[in-house]
Amino acid sequence: QVQLVESGGGLVQAGGSLRLTCAASGSIFRLDVMGWYRQAPGKQRERVALSGSAGGINYADSVKGRFTLSRDNAKTMSLQMNSLKPEDTAVYYCAGQVYSGGSMYWGQGTQVTVSS
Repeated sequence: QVQLVESGGGLVQAGGSLRLTCAASGSIFRLDVMGWYRQAPGKQRERVALSGSAGGINYADSVKGRFTLSRDNAKTMSLQMNSLKPEDTAVYYCAGQVYSGGSMYWGQGTQVTVSS
């Protein structure tokens, strides 16, 4: 089993920054794929950023140039969020796969609220 735990959410004013972290634990050596998703009230969950098995990182158009995903090691990653906007308000989820195409594991989510 794989457990993912997020931290770093909170309340920030528009234009501010937050850094989210995600740590994986369990009987694994590495998560090949790790990413961040978010879900705002009344909306579907959407992908924010994804680090694939080939090492590339894909970002949603809405966060390009503002958010940066970093793989800190084989089982942790962070999301640096700058120039935050009220529309970034959502619950942010960490997700990971041991290998591409395998089961997706999810964290419990962390709330990010951006006030105008």
